[in-house]
Amino acid sequence: MADRVYLDWNATTPLRPEARQAMLAAIDLVGNPSSVHAEGRKARRLMEDARAVIARGLGAVARRVVFTSGGTEANGLALCPGLKAPAGPVQRLLVSAVEHASVLAGGRFAPTVVQTIAVDACGVVDIGRLAALLAGGPPALVSVMAANNETGVLQPISQLAETVHRAGGLLHVDAIQAFGKIPLDINAMGADLMTISAHKIGGPKGVGALVLGAGAEEVIPMLRGGGQERGRRAGTENLAGIAGFGAAAAAALAALQADRAQITALRDRLEAGLRRTPGVTVFSSEAARLPNTTLFTAPGMKAETAVIGFDLEGVAVSSGSACSSGKVQPSHVLEAMGASSAAAQGAVRLSLGWSTSEADIDRCLEAWRKLSMTLLKGGDETVLERF
Repeated sequence: MADRVYLDWNATTPLRPEARQAMLAAIDLVGNPSSVHAEGRKARRLMEDARAVIARGLGAVARRVVFTSGGTEANGLALCPGLKAPAGPVQRLLVSAVEHASVLAGGRFAPTVVQTIAVDACGVVDIGRLAALLAGGPPALVSVMAANNETGVLQPISQLAETVHRAGGLLHVDAIQAFGKIPLDINAMGADLMTISAHKIGGPKGVGALVLGAGAEEVIPMLRGGGQERGRRAGTENLAGIAGFGAAAAAALAALQADRAQITALRDRLEAGLRRTPGVTVFSSEAARLPNTTLFTAPGMKAETAVIGFDLEGVAVSSGSACSSGKVQPSHVLEAMGASSAAAQGAVRLSLGWSTSEADIDRCLEAWRKLSMTLLKGGDETVLERF
């Protein structure tokens, strides 16, 4: 990979050396974390250390961190009718129009009780619309992501929490793209439930967590059987994955401020370079965003062709969420923002990480210069012929 530039960090990140080392050490442990003998207690200690690191990073209580097989399962565990809210058990689900597919699917709620909250042209949730949906109905669980995986837009979580709690509901925050990139505090933000994932911060794939805030009493398990995770999620825990998660979280949180400043500067350099091409649009650039995410389009560009063109130049980018079975599809996020059909089909996402360099950005811009010249000369259909 030394001859390639990786700019698809929102899809997944490289494994951090600290995570690899922690995983290798965990693999060598014999004990089951649920066993009471010395071997089991050693495995349990490793798992609880990781739980404590993650809890500290979110201002949470360690015993309220529930390990899962990833972000999708964590979201499914959170999105459940019957959770106890101040106004009574939640009976319906409200989700923003720009949520990840695992939230838009509704979790364990029946489709008939799931409603969508509109967003503005930048992709920010319409708080007035949320208040209107909450008014007069039964208690609701509201699910809004902290940071959008396509645009990087940050939602006003504290304001949303106030609106939800005034109506007697609960707020779930999908923080999978935000954790490790911006400071988060589950209780200060007013979130009742929060989900995170290891592989977005340099940990392994296949491990995530649901974190309960002060306002959440308990969750209703999806997987029943043994008493693992305090009865919230049955099944022997993925010890190696959890150890890697904890190590990655510690590394990401320790470097958060320095990485944030460095990556913001690189993103600004990238966007300035992209805008040298006439007609380039950077979506949501007027809204508060993650420091690492750029979603852009240009006249006549189709995302599928652009992604291939970048790839042939040695630059890995994407057309948006990686959770669509490898298919390049129009962005539902942009459609919800009121973007044109052409824009929704032509948007390309560039996402940076802690090891991204100025040289990487310059190489990406050179690839874009070649690609854009081809687009301007002959249209999208000629791009593959050139490359």
